Amino acid sequence: KRTTGLVLSRSTSAPGSLLIVNPQPGYELDKNGWGPRLALDWGMLANTTFHVSGGITTLLPNIWQDNSLTGSNPFVVYPRLTAAPGQPVRFGTSITPQQLPVIYNTAGAALFASGDSKQVPSNSAMDLLRYERDLAALSPNHEITPLVVAGVASNFRNGYLGTWTAGLEQKLAGVVINAGYVGIAGVKLAAMDFPNGYAGADPAFSPYTLYDASGRIAGGYAQASLITNRSHSTYHALQISAQNSLTSWGLGVQASYTFAKSIDDSSSVLGGAGTSGTLTLPGPMNPFDTRADKGPSSFDIKSALSFSVFQELHADRFTVLHPLGSTLTRGWQLLGIGTFQTGIPFTVYSGIQQTGVGAGATDRPDQVGTPQLSTNRTVREDYFGLGANNTSYFSIPVNVPGGTGPNHGVFGSLGRNTFRGPGFHNLDIALIKDTPLGQRSGGELANLQFRAEFFNVFNLVNFGLPSNTVLGPGFGVISKSAGSSRQIQLSLKVIF
Repeated sequence: KRTTGLVLSRSTSAPGSLLIVNPQPGYELDKNGWGPRLALDWGMLANTTFHVSGGITTLLPNIWQDNSLTGSNPFVVYPRLTAAPGQPVRFGTSITPQQLPVIYNTAGAALFASGDSKQVPSNSAMDLLRYERDLAALSPNHEITPLVVAGVASNFRNGYLGTWTAGLEQKLAGVVINAGYVGIAGVKLAAMDFPNGYAGADPAFSPYTLYDASGRIAGGYAQASLITNRSHSTYHALQISAQNSLTSWGLGVQASYTFAKSIDDSSSVLGGAGTSGTLTLPGPMNPFDTRADKGPSSFDIKSALSFSVFQELHADRFTVLHPLGSTLTRGWQLLGIGTFQTGIPFTVYSGIQQTGVGAGATDRPDQVGTPQLSTNRTVREDYFGLGANNTSYFSIPVNVPGGTGPNHGVFGSLGRNTFRGPGFHNLDIALIKDTPLGQRSGGELANLQFRAEFFNVFNLVNFGLPSNTVLGPGFGVISKSAGSSRQIQLSLKVIF
């Protein structure tokens, strides 16, 4: 059920002037969760099986999407003051409580007259222009500030995932080998849209903001953030795995390898600062041309190898250890888990507003050089290799003919997620000893387990992603690691 609804009108008298409260009907979601599946197996030979399958999954909306509804007007108001170039912004060191204006509908009646936000008639239209004028009367300079609004698009629907696979399974001397192709397509996936540009957009890029004859803002919307179904993704992968049956010596091995490619135009609805000092922004560079952001997914991993080894250590089979007794020589196990994968993509941002589309921090530069990336060098923390001169590989297109915005620039030609960070390598080992404690009908009364676990046993250094803002501090420098250093953990527990 929708809580609010934006009316994006390009009327010259009052563009973007209506905000619908309690819009009805609600979203037309797929209520039956339609998800057909089909799988076929063909025993080609005695030990060879051909598998093929396909299916469709209905995606349910996430409950956190409601934050875009209840966290925006008319329930939450974000007045903002923007100074003209060269003009100071007045502020104080204390907060003075201020009563916000009454919210009216377009018929002139108080929208929340009952005092209960849930008791609002269906499809009530908020008089946004009146509210903005009343709010301006309370501000120090009495200037109208368009309100920042957020919501979910009125045509929001369920997304869908289509999956298809084909592969072979071969049994060979106690080992099961699988090799197959996996394809996934995401249709109508949730993504964030900005139909009125970003904050501070020029009139040419803010069709839902009202301007007077002198070009001053007279009302309407400021930045409008809408959750829509515009996104699409594809995933193709070759997956190979092998698993053996536990041998007489207690050896078990599992291994898998994936060679894959994931492509989309938005990898998340929300974003922000990454864990390694890297910006991961969900918005497009040009909100009016989202197709230009099609590229590798932010979580795309080209190549990944993982394995696990389990070995029962039959120390009691060695005659030399018999004097220690069965209590000390039985129940030992060795476990190893390894992960080796290529790095994930990241985007290089300019760090300056290039065009009149506004300050969304999503502007990208032009690439003018070919760096020798640290993934191919010994000194890995300097990703682009030139230290303080890493910016020389990029040019920010501002102050150019035909440019727009305060810096008279254009959109850069560099694509989204065009670089990849360092790979990740890790090996964990655990030594386990199980000792039975007492007996009862059907088994042991309890079990005393000792575990010596070594995480990242070889203390491999896995670098994170570099700072990715050209005009930001430490551009191109990797300042954090991915994963932990070697950790040793000893534990003792009783299982009963």
